[in-house]
Amino acid sequence: MVARTLWSIRGNSQRLDGGAMFGNAPRPVWERWIAPDERHRIPLACRAMLVRELDGDRSRWLLFEAGIGAFFEPKLRDRYGVVESEHVLLRSLENVGVTPDDISAVVLSHLHFDHAGGLLSAYEEAKAPSLLFSNARYVVGANAWARAKNPHARDRASYIPELCALLEASGRLELVEGAKSSVLGDAYTLHTSEGHTPGLLLAEVPSSDGPVVFAADLIPGRPWVHLPITMGYDRFPERLIDEKTALLTDLVARRGRLFFTHDAECALSRVHRDAAGRFAAGESWADPQGLSL
Repeated sequence: MVARTLWSIRGNSQRLDGGAMFGNAPRPVWERWIAPDERHRIPLACRAMLVRELDGDRSRWLLFEAGIGAFFEPKLRDRYGVVESEHVLLRSLENVGVTPDDISAVVLSHLHFDHAGGLLSAYEEAKAPSLLFSNARYVVGANAWARAKNPHARDRASYIPELCALLEASGRLELVEGAKSSVLGDAYTLHTSEGHTPGLLLAEVPSSDGPVVFAADLIPGRPWVHLPITMGYDRFPERLIDEKTALLTDLVARRGRLFFTHDAECALSRVHRDAAGRFAAGESWADPQGLSL
């Protein structure tokens, strides 16, 4: 029987405009949840989820997303509110005793730079970035891949131009269609969402205490569990709300949990529904380290 253990892995953090992150929610509403700084930006994590599988004497490490990383040159690092210049994800993995070469698979919900930039080495002047995780298979949704290869003018700046070529050249890329990945195996289910970006993958990790779904940008943190709250970056907010409704209803029925990539203070929460039918984050884990699933 496979035993699974989960870690929250911090990557480089960001500060982005609060209005953009909360879409059409007025500032007096959202600033009660997250206080902005003097530039009207709110703190955001770029958190990855690490899962260790242990099956007898065999084990593998699975990394869900890679955060924003440190590939930006200084000017762009300031533009996009990246706080640290070092590659925080690598240090966080080291704190768990894991090197990039130990990772068997990296599962990417989509290829926006704040979710996939951590695949690249840190910025060095006059040096092209290189691809990390030399032994890992990279799992990407086929539709998310197509969007990255041919982005719309609205989100073209959200992609890293050289990343697709590096992933293709690795020979270790799996493009997924449907709910299963040959790399991950049948124990894992991939939910698909279109409201934020085409082909967003939400990986579900099995657990005896209720499944864990990596919520990505469908639900980036606890405030966005509330159904009407969407981001200005979402391509189809009404569709996203319908997708949230379906996922949250299912998770409540199964005592499921959400793993948040952008919540600065909380990594994992069980989904709760109150007497009025409103969804919210319930029992929470701020920074799970070695949580048995």
